[in-house]
Amino acid sequence: MTAAIRIDDPADPRVAEYTALTDARLRTSLEAEHGLFMAEGAKVIRRAVAAGYGMRSVLCTPERLTSVEDLDLPPGTPLYVMAEAVARTLTGFRVHRGALAAMTRRALPAAGGLIAAHDRLLVLEDLADHTNVGAIFRCAAALGVGAVLLAPRCADPLYRRSVKVSMGAVFVIPYARMTDWYGGLADLRATGFRVLALTPDQSVRSIEEVPRAGRVALLLGAEGDGLSSRWLNQADERVCIPMSPTALALGVDSLNVVAAAAIACRALARLGSAGPGPP
Repeated sequence: MTAAIRIDDPADPRVAEYTALTDARLRTSLEAEHGLFMAEGAKVIRRAVAAGYGMRSVLCTPERLTSVEDLDLPPGTPLYVMAEAVARTLTGFRVHRGALAAMTRRALPAAGGLIAAHDRLLVLEDLADHTNVGAIFRCAAALGVGAVLLAPRCADPLYRRSVKVSMGAVFVIPYARMTDWYGGLADLRATGFRVLALTPDQSVRSIEEVPRAGRVALLLGAEGDGLSSRWLNQADERVCIPMSPTALALGVDSLNVVAAAAIACRALARLGSAGPGPP
């Protein structure tokens, strides 16, 4: 069992990797520079380890020490223990799950390799909200979508909030990041993907009415702004999630991006299946 190391000073350099976890701009640059990410809560930490990510250190409050003692920490992995008030000063938030782990990132696969290996893809364009990105990965894992392709400016799936909301789905759903937003969809089409753009426009065909056939990639845009005009125009077809007449009468013409993603993932799984579909 790894011996716990008591930390009473939030400025202790041994826990510098846990500094200001709520500052997204700082963390984005710091984590990219040092090749790390944060897993929060014993369950998520276990899932990260099970997925093959290396552990750099663990930080917990005294009350949660027993919950991390059975994590089977690799020899030499520091286990830091600090009081809740000290942890809050260090991280910038109440560590209510009681445990954090600094994990080592892995190199992402090339977008081309991901495209070649899967028949059903979600493609996320410029989703800046980390919570939404994590929730969409959870939808993909739960509903059978094979992989996720990210536009260059899409939020980081391994940011702490994304990891937490996804409940570790970001560890098991393969993903890659495009290097070319302007021409990236051409790579999908060149490898036989039918590219569908999800839009709130109720005049287009429902995603549930699209015939089953071949490889399918579904484009999802950011909350509010939706997909760019370029990606909308480059898609093979625009599709929608139909709203009820009552909803439309009340001016509700769309769902938030996570709810839409859940419905779309279910439809995408069906679209990627073999066999006859609706005309």
